[in-house]
Amino acid sequence: MSIRKNAVYNMAYRVFSLLLPLVTAPYLSRVVGTEGVGLYDYAWNISYLFVLVGMLGLENYGVRAIARVRDDREELNRAFSEIWRMQLLVAGGTLLIWLGYVFLIAGEERPVALHLTLMSVSCLVNLDWCLMGLDQFRPIALRNTAVKLAGAAAIFLLVRSRDDLWLYALVWSLATLTGCLSCWTTLRGRVRLIRVSWRDALRHLPPCATLFISVIAVSVYRRMDVVMLGAMAGWEPNGLYTNAEKIIYCLSGFISAIGTVMLPQASALMHKGQVDKLKRRIALSMELMMCMTAALAFGLASVAERFAPLFFGADFAYSGTLMIPLAFTLITIGFANVIRTQWVLPGGHDAILIRSVVSGACVNLALNALFIPRIGAMGAVIGTLAAETAVPLVQWLHLRRELPYPSYVLSCAAYAVIGLVMLLAVRLIGSVLPLGGWTGLAVQVAIGAAVYIALTLLYWKITGKQEAISLLKRTKSRL
Repeated sequence: MSIRKNAVYNMAYRVFSLLLPLVTAPYLSRVVGTEGVGLYDYAWNISYLFVLVGMLGLENYGVRAIARVRDDREELNRAFSEIWRMQLLVAGGTLLIWLGYVFLIAGEERPVALHLTLMSVSCLVNLDWCLMGLDQFRPIALRNTAVKLAGAAAIFLLVRSRDDLWLYALVWSLATLTGCLSCWTTLRGRVRLIRVSWRDALRHLPPCATLFISVIAVSVYRRMDVVMLGAMAGWEPNGLYTNAEKIIYCLSGFISAIGTVMLPQASALMHKGQVDKLKRRIALSMELMMCMTAALAFGLASVAERFAPLFFGADFAYSGTLMIPLAFTLITIGFANVIRTQWVLPGGHDAILIRSVVSGACVNLALNALFIPRIGAMGAVIGTLAAETAVPLVQWLHLRRELPYPSYVLSCAAYAVIGLVMLLAVRLIGSVLPLGGWTGLAVQVAIGAAVYIALTLLYWKITGKQEAISLLKRTKSRL
């Protein structure tokens, strides 16, 4: 399957995974209020940390390991069997620890946390890493999307008050488990389990655990914000920040989808020694990534204050204020993602990955501890901005002699200027537009998109961005 088709399917999978809970968010916000949202997300983020431990970085290590041997059936079967056996051991142990937390440590969030247990159970049977390594993104996208749509429908039917938060947790965790199980049939005929020793299975543990350090570090500065806010500032600021963050991570789903698709392709090119071809692909990916993330960042920042109260309700108006600075993390996330998935991971530079994300986690924790007690949710925003900026900076310190960073930065700057012009145009229209509500917002978005697209096409024509123009023409010809 082509990279373009894989990107489309994986983008659908990633975005739907984030979008469907977001679709239910306005309903949930109005039913349970700011404190209810804060309580649920506090429990969910703790649960998610256990899920990350259970998967132990397999989204990176497993995909890379399978991609390298996918053309050799015997080696593929062996790698799959060894890695999954290791996964069962780690995920099983993590599940036991999670149950200990629920029954011995959890407080007010216990009823919600108990019904999130199926999230940890799903780690035992989650084989998405194998499907991605085999470039099988279509079944993941289609089956998970169908399951999550059913889950969203159940939310609207069953959740009626704050007392039903446990139902909300049960529906989404059950949807996660069902989605994992539904993808098993796709592996039939592609891989098979063979008998392997525990010694062979556990040899994957050290490199997988090494990559897990980077995964948990990312989670520290993307999830611990909510935990620290809940513990240090209370449920209400936590709920305001959480809803602002949901929009950012929904949009970042586009970024992670592209990166996940490119990882197996880049790993195969690196394994074959086609480094020059890989560098050309990175340059084009960076160009398109900066174009997309600048549009998303400046576009969201221009309408956030109008969007938040319309989408989440009047009680969440401050979430729009939080979204404005948070939106610009999309640019740094996109920049770091291209380098990580197309150079760092395929090249086996695991130490660079760990240093960059651990630096981000340390910056985030330090600034959260400093600012959250003083300014609440905006303190978490400051910590997140600094953390997401630290990651690509540390990557640059290590890779500045291997990759042409000046050209990447110039691309980023060019699209930032275009994005700024779009933001000013949208804000100007918003100040004079007599329309309010969703109609006024839609007009602003349409005008902003038109301005950005027109200026981008003009920029490509003036600078002779032939590869970007050719890609656009090929895409139009297939529509």
